[in-house]
Amino acid sequence: MRRLVSFAFIFVFFTAVNAQTYPAKPVKLVVGFSAGGPTDVIARILAQDMTATLGQTVLVENKAGAASMIATQEVKRSAPDGYTLYMTTLTHSVNAILHAEKKPYDPIADFTPVSLVCYLPLVMVSKGDSPFNTATDLVNAAKAKPGEVTYASSGTGGSAHLAGALVQALTNTKMTHVPFKGNAPALTEVIAGRVTFMFYPMIGIADQVAQKRLKVLAVSTEKRHPDYPSVPTMHESGFPGFEEYTQGLGVVGPAGVPASVVSRLNEAIRASLLKPETKDKLKGLGAITEGGSTPAEFRGWLAKDLERWARVIKAAGVTAE
Repeated sequence: MRRLVSFAFIFVFFTAVNAQTYPAKPVKLVVGFSAGGPTDVIARILAQDMTATLGQTVLVENKAGAASMIATQEVKRSAPDGYTLYMTTLTHSVNAILHAEKKPYDPIADFTPVSLVCYLPLVMVSKGDSPFNTATDLVNAAKAKPGEVTYASSGTGGSAHLAGALVQALTNTKMTHVPFKGNAPALTEVIAGRVTFMFYPMIGIADQVAQKRLKVLAVSTEKRHPDYPSVPTMHESGFPGFEEYTQGLGVVGPAGVPASVVSRLNEAIRASLLKPETKDKLKGLGAITEGGSTPAEFRGWLAKDLERWARVIKAAGVTAE
């Protein structure tokens, strides 16, 4: 009995010491996409602020491939010590749904939520001189000629794909999904008019819109966006609640990260999101910030995210292939 008590005391003692010294070495923030994309850019802004707060370097590591599945599973298998973190996107929930029969991971049970970071709204765009001026125009065309209206995406299961699938499900229309290997080639085909439209992150399209190479038909934000004040929201276009499906980015660790370490990380993330210069940078990328969340709030958000995308995937008949 004394031996068991001694071991318990030693475990508690060293856990407390580790928590007090955390972080004692660089922290890795894994991103499941290539460098330069919206998720990567936001992760690097966050990492820079966290480095200053934590007193240790926070390194962004890109592990692209398999729709971020490679990165997700790597973090799942890592030690729960707070030194390996993951920047979640909607693929965190979507991959678990699309590959449910293989049970690659549980997006809730296999991870430790740290904080929600921001939301990345989308804009519905078509070619600059397309005959469509609103989302309703596209839906009417799809009803008139099922299958002829096409929408591009950066790949199956991504935000652009599921946003298009959601429109189909809500309007009971048939459109043709055209996946590409990335947002850039998808947008190129929309600009050329070879694909009818796509949902695209707000970052990086202002120049094409100004040059009238692209036309913005709607925004997925709850209210009209200040960058496009004359463009109606999806809600105004006849899609109430569409803003609830806006992609959220957050930070998690593997399951079992000590609460004291999670608290330290959460404080660093929320401090970053409250900095005026960081808020301005993220706003410039089209991101919406609300100052982060508590770990418990983020866990609840992840659970709801899983539910909402499961409904869309089922209603639209989206599959992994």
